[in-house]
Amino acid sequence: MQLRVVLSTLAMSVVVVAVLGLVLQTQIADRLVQGKEQAALIQADISRQALERDLARIDPDRDGAQAVLDDVLDRLSTHGQDSGSDGLARGSDPTSDAGAFDAVLIAGSDTVGAVPGALPTVPGGANVEVSAGPAEVIPPQLRAPVLQGFLATKYLTVASRGQAAPVPTLVVGQPVRTAGRNLQLYLLFPLSAEQRTLALVQSTLALAAGVLLVLLAGISSVVTRQVVRPVRQAADVAERFADGHLDERMPVHGDDEVARLAESYNEMAASIQSQIRQLEEFGALQRRFTSDVSHELRTPLTTVRMAAEVLHAQVDPDDRTGARAAQLLVDELDRFEGLLGDLLEISRLDAGMAELGLELVDVGAVVRRAAETVRHLVDETGTPLLLDLVDQGVDQGGEPGEPVLAEVDPRRVERILRNLLANAIDHGEGRPIEVRLAADDGALAVVVRDHGIGLRPGEAGLVFNRFWRADPSRQRRSGGTGLGLAISLEDARLHGGWLQAWGEVDRGAVFRLTLPLRHGERLRTSPLPLLPVAAAPAAAEPGIHDAAPTTGTALPPPDDDGDGGEAHDADAALPEPAPPADPGSSSVVR
Repeated sequence: MQLRVVLSTLAMSVVVVAVLGLVLQTQIADRLVQGKEQAALIQADISRQALERDLARIDPDRDGAQAVLDDVLDRLSTHGQDSGSDGLARGSDPTSDAGAFDAVLIAGSDTVGAVPGALPTVPGGANVEVSAGPAEVIPPQLRAPVLQGFLATKYLTVASRGQAAPVPTLVVGQPVRTAGRNLQLYLLFPLSAEQRTLALVQSTLALAAGVLLVLLAGISSVVTRQVVRPVRQAADVAERFADGHLDERMPVHGDDEVARLAESYNEMAASIQSQIRQLEEFGALQRRFTSDVSHELRTPLTTVRMAAEVLHAQVDPDDRTGARAAQLLVDELDRFEGLLGDLLEISRLDAGMAELGLELVDVGAVVRRAAETVRHLVDETGTPLLLDLVDQGVDQGGEPGEPVLAEVDPRRVERILRNLLANAIDHGEGRPIEVRLAADDGALAVVVRDHGIGLRPGEAGLVFNRFWRADPSRQRRSGGTGLGLAISLEDARLHGGWLQAWGEVDRGAVFRLTLPLRHGERLRTSPLPLLPVAAAPAAAEPGIHDAAPTTGTALPPPDDDGDGGEAHDADAALPEPAPPADPGSSSVVR
């Protein structure tokens, strides 16, 4: 920020200084030229009057006019100072501001190349030009108005003796009356002194501009630093505060705007710190309450279960009402015990006490064990469960039938898969459920798809919330506690993996578990797509079966180049799902 302010200040200063310098230079040059013109006109009038006095009785057309003109011009030039080294008329009144000048005196209307001092060769000398001084530098455009009796001025570039380069010159021409015809008087005023003055002004302006820019850069840097330094300190304090250092505060100096900003920030930080501590205390109290209640309920639950089992064992089989009541009591106790276990697990996860028991295992075998744990649900609902667990060497070039080995906690992975399978059976409407396993160089993926009621738009991000249900009136066969998917999501995160969901109404739902093959590696893509291909469910008999590795499933095969590959490419880079907005609320599947 400081660099941007200094650079922008310098850029605007350069523009301002350049414009100001051009204006000053133009004004000074105009004033120098105007002063030179005024002085030159005064000097020209003085010289004309002097010549008219000297030539009042001289006829320029008679013989000997050249000598007379040279003599008069010589007296004009030596009136105030000596003539120049080249013999030309150079001089003026010492009190004049016009400075040194050259004088040219011409008699006649035509230019001739005669050498000064030569006598006219035409008899009588009428209308033959006689000149004194450098008449060849006077252009015809200037001589024409002078011949007509007018005063004329013109700027020329004249090469004079003793000058390395041509010098801009102001030429003033006017007629001079004599006893005969009028003469032409031209005074040449070199602008060398004005050029030197203008060069000095330019160098002075350039030096002043450079010094001014350096001073402006220093001043802007100092002023910006006074503003930027408190902002940097505030940014550093805010970053440390965001990193968890809640005691960080900004120093307060003086009573200016920055001090008031620091005071406001410190008040805000103190308020946030107080609220965060209150939330932490409330969260700790809530977790402790959940854990304590779960532990305290285990003892009476054990006693009630023992009594329920005794009652269930003593019920007369012919007493249908009593048998039904005893069975309901046992089933609800099982559900209650599962709920207590899930609450304890959630409290451990919230407290950060969960640990991974990492082992190098065959993930296919873990999937099969999870499928066996829900076999009673498969048999009860008549749901076909198709398992495609043979890794085809996705992006590895591996041989077909190669097992997928990964460094995971098999108990937690099996619990994730058991929850996903039970959820799919609950909502699969008895239609086939497809499970696929695949791996690449750094990750493995297990996809569970059902063809049941599906998910409405927006519900895919809610299924992992605690105790959330899309249709609370729907009957569940698995007797879920409403915490299964929430615990599964936390288990996936403990592994550094992803658990994602997709669904459409009447098209079913897809849940994808992606885990790194080696613990601690960062996931970037998933070996299997989350979005399924548009295909009908595979035809299969109820029960658990092995699916064909490339057919018999609505999920694309690992080496498919069709729609499934496109779905995989579009979905592989999806980021890890965000955690639930309210960690204290739970969700059941859909």
